[in-house]
Amino acid sequence: MTDDDILTPPFDTKVAIVVREDLETWQRLNVTAFLASGVATEWPQLVGEPYEDADGTAYLRLLGVPVLVFEGSKEAIGTARERALRRDLPLAVYTRDMFRTGHDAANRATVRAVHGADLDLVGIALHGPRNAVDKVLKGCSLHP
Repeated sequence: MTDDDILTPPFDTKVAIVVREDLETWQRLNVTAFLASGVATEWPQLVGEPYEDADGTAYLRLLGVPVLVFEGSKEAIGTARERALRRDLPLAVYTRDMFRTGHDAANRATVRAVHGADLDLVGIALHGPRNAVDKVLKGCSLHP
């Protein structure tokens, strides 16, 4: 499969983001945006070509594959994290402590300070084979 094939349906892989069901709306949107950026930087081959309107105005490139957003409880997201790690699926994480920081270095420090099993996860993102991602996310539901 070439990089071009990755962006052509049917998709063999899936991008999924899970956010905590108890977050405020602004927090859900913030977490989703940050986690999507983690997927885009880890798998740049998932990013399509730049957009351009009929006037010739150029726009930034976007992920060229569907991104499914799920929600789950604190426990469901923790379980999904463990399942993803067991399957060697790389993860992007967002913790509750990251809402209190103001920049990337501080975010990394808050994650580094806590053992993985003790992270207060409010969201995760992953990309992988569709069936593996489905198994990891068992217990989470599509975001309404």
